[in-house]
This record gives sequence, C-alpha cells and structure tokens, in this order.
Amino acid sequence: MPEGTAADSPGSVVDGECTLPLTGWGVQRVITDLGVLDVTRSGLMLREVAPGISVDEVRAAPGPELAVAADLVVGV
Repeated sequence: MPEGTAADSPGSVVDGECTLPLTGWGVQRVITDLGVLDVTRSGLMLREVAPGISVDEVRAAPGPELAVAADLVVGV
C-alpha cells in the first residue's frame, strides 16, 4: 500500500499532466495508508480516512487539493 506521505518524496499523489503517452483508461481510485481517494473529473474526492487519521491530516499531506465526500467513511 503506498504511503500518503514519505520523508524522501514530495507526495504520493502529484498534481499535473502526464508527459508520457496514455495507454489505459486511467486511475479511478487511489488507496494509501491515509485513506481512499476517488479521481473525478473535478479533482480528487476523499471517500474514506484510515483509523486514527483525520481529514485535516489527509489535507495536510503533499499533493493536489481534494474535496471531501458528503458520505465520508471514517476509520473503518
């Protein structure tokens, strides 16, 4: 499982455009040790946070801005 943050990295999820040819449909969901993010047309949507992790901690991790789902699942 990828880490949401790493000491030697700016972040596991990066904001920007791919400079390589796209060969598939793309990523629809990202699962890290911090939580579960859905990739939507408008950006990242936080769907679940891991046990002991707050929404603020996920938002503080390096990476693009994210929206929080109205039906967010906490600590399951």
